[in-house]
Amino acid sequence: MIRFIQAKDTLPLRSLVLRNGLAENECYFDQDKLDDTFHLGYYHEDQLVCILTCQKENHGKLPKDAYRLRGMATHPDFLRKGYAKTTLDAAMEHLKTQLQIDYLWFNARKNAFPFYERMGFEFMSDEFDIPGIGPHKEMFKFL
Repeated sequence: MIRFIQAKDTLPLRSLVLRNGLAENECYFDQDKLDDTFHLGYYHEDQLVCILTCQKENHGKLPKDAYRLRGMATHPDFLRKGYAKTTLDAAMEHLKTQLQIDYLWFNARKNAFPFYERMGFEFMSDEFDIPGIGPHKEMFKFL
């Protein structure tokens, strides 16, 4: 089941999957508590197993209203079960139908490129390194 969740609910998975065990209180994003930011979580039974955050942020390369995907993570015990796809599909549907947003963009980790390409996202940058996290490329998809 997919639900809107609070920023604090994302912190355990952000820490575990995205920040190498960094203290949870250090895993907040600056935009987490803005009114136009939202967080989705996929629950398997009663356990939160997949998360994502979407924040309103245009990209300079594309001249339309946009949201940026941040902090998408799936618990390692629940990979390859379709939870990330289902959660991302729900976010894109919300962006398109409820918020009338034109596109979604983000910085994708290299190991996630195949997943996002299967979801229809395209690259819009060369590879770059985010210190302490690793290689990324900017990706986007018109909704």
